[in-house]
Amino acid sequence: MTTSQDKHKPAIPWLSKLRIPIATKLILGYLLVIVIISVIFMVVGVQSISKLILSEAQEKVRNDLNSAREIYLNELNHVDDVIRHTGDRFFLKDAMLNNDWDLAFAELDRIKEEEDLDVLAITDQYGYVLVRTCNPDFIGDNQGHDEIIHSVLYSENSVASTIIVSGEDLQKETPELAEKAYFEFIDTPLARERDETELNDGMMLKAATPIFDYEGNLIGVVYGGVLLNRNYEIVDKVKQTVYENIIYNGQDIGTATIFMDDVRVSTNVKNEDGSRAIGTRVSEEVYNQVIIQGEPWIDRAYVVNNWYITAYEPITDLYGQIIGILYVGILEQKYLDIQKRTIFTFLSISIVGALASMVVSYFIARGIHVPIRKLVSASKEVAEGNLDTKVIVRTNDELQYLAISFNRMSEALKKRDEQLKAFTTQRIIKSERLALVGQLAANVAHELNSPLQGIVTFSHLMIEDDICDNPNHITSLEKIVVQANRCRDIIRGLLDFSRQREPDKALYNVNSVIGSCIALVEHQALFHNIQIVKNFQENLPLAILDASQIERVFINIIMNAAEAMEGNGKLSLDTRFDEEKQSIEIIFSDTGPGINEEHLKIIFDPFFTTKDVGHGTGLGLAISYGIVKGHKGKLSVESEVGKGTAFLISLPIEANGENGVENNG
Repeated sequence: MTTSQDKHKPAIPWLSKLRIPIATKLILGYLLVIVIISVIFMVVGVQSISKLILSEAQEKVRNDLNSAREIYLNELNHVDDVIRHTGDRFFLKDAMLNNDWDLAFAELDRIKEEEDLDVLAITDQYGYVLVRTCNPDFIGDNQGHDEIIHSVLYSENSVASTIIVSGEDLQKETPELAEKAYFEFIDTPLARERDETELNDGMMLKAATPIFDYEGNLIGVVYGGVLLNRNYEIVDKVKQTVYENIIYNGQDIGTATIFMDDVRVSTNVKNEDGSRAIGTRVSEEVYNQVIIQGEPWIDRAYVVNNWYITAYEPITDLYGQIIGILYVGILEQKYLDIQKRTIFTFLSISIVGALASMVVSYFIARGIHVPIRKLVSASKEVAEGNLDTKVIVRTNDELQYLAISFNRMSEALKKRDEQLKAFTTQRIIKSERLALVGQLAANVAHELNSPLQGIVTFSHLMIEDDICDNPNHITSLEKIVVQANRCRDIIRGLLDFSRQREPDKALYNVNSVIGSCIALVEHQALFHNIQIVKNFQENLPLAILDASQIERVFINIIMNAAEAMEGNGKLSLDTRFDEEKQSIEIIFSDTGPGINEEHLKIIFDPFFTTKDVGHGTGLGLAISYGIVKGHKGKLSVESEVGKGTAFLISLPIEANGENGVENNG
């Protein structure tokens, strides 16, 4: 029978008596090092060359994207120039002033055909369409809602941009244009999931310019544009100019695409059947970076049915909102073939050296294999929680000292594990107690709410029915009602504080929400001598929020300010958009007495209040703080005694349509 002592005897007794440093053993294994060096040489060399090739390809595609952008902008500028020139023509001014369109219509139609415009129309100074060259029978509708035309009417300056035109508006311009814009989505590998199956809107290069009479008065607007859906002029010009229509292994070496959102509306990327890949979509990874994050993509990407070295950048509308993507790409296969030839060369050299080294180093490695295996096995047992594991190594070298250190380490870990278990147990007990206290408070508040409501109700009934003839008794009942209502308010605040729910978010205009709050309170007697000043930023982005919760926060702060000013002073409401933080900031500033520094430190603590007894629960700001925090926002306060107080709310915004439904209410 083999004893435990026999198990720990070394295989070669005489070797255990020799004190051979592990460094010596490692030197003897130099051939193994050669293998490692060879592998590293191959890997690093291949990676370096691959990175160099990829870097050059990315630099080229980045320059290609710049060229594509210039071609795209040149087309937009061309549309802008045509519209500007048309707006300055005397025949158009005369037609507007005399309401005589016979000759003017023919001239407008000629301009549209010569300049390859898909849309050319005239509106009056209010945005009502007077002439459509493509659909002359459909006039009189108001195009003032169009962002381009609206901007011209507002600023009286020429405007040009890429915009999204609804299918309804395209139908008004001409049914043929709406039919051209229509797409059915095509299943695309790696694309994000969408509920929609078709596209009715159109992406258009659109420009508009004001029409003035001879005295400089605005009398109308001329607008025109080029629909990008199924318009291949720009993408083919990019392919011809940048890539010179070069073919590699039967495929275009360079491609270009214009996306509306994530859908290809103009492209020379081909399907497997050779048709243009209209209706296919960009990969989800690229979509998230370019559309959602607004960052360019310079990297390899899967395009329809092949890999390309690509460059994507956002296309924005007049207001800077991302509405599409401009893409160029170089076929990756060309660079992969160069990489393959490089790898084959490095691999051949490395394999020959590695094979020779491995044969020699095999025998040398065996001398240190067994002790290391014991240490590895023991490490696994310690990792699995067996801290009683011991390692016995008798090699009289650094490995033996390592085993001793390992045993000491396992003992130390065992002691720390025991200490940690004791500490964790204490923390769990404490947390359970706190949770129990919170639940108990909520239960007590819930149980007290109904009796208090009964006290208030019956007290009111006794007062109304004149059950008590003694005026002192009636006064006492009224005091009971006041104090019971105060208890009920405290209990309701406590319940609200303990039951703070997750916000039910949708897209809202913050200015509109504040306006609704002001409308609820401004007619109260407390506000009769308070001047409310609204400094709202126009065109404020929509924010994703729970309107009922946020209204509660706003009203609480407004009422606190009015009470602090004792109904006499100025309340300023400011809104602004912080582009850097991508958040909306709301500032409530009053001219009240201010709050001292000591109270500022605890103003958001539950049950803290500076109001007299019976005039506040001390839960309003605590609940408000929790609501704003639940919206991933921030609520802070600044105050100076004798000058007033300002509450600052910061609410983050997110991309329209991704996390909520638009609600301007």
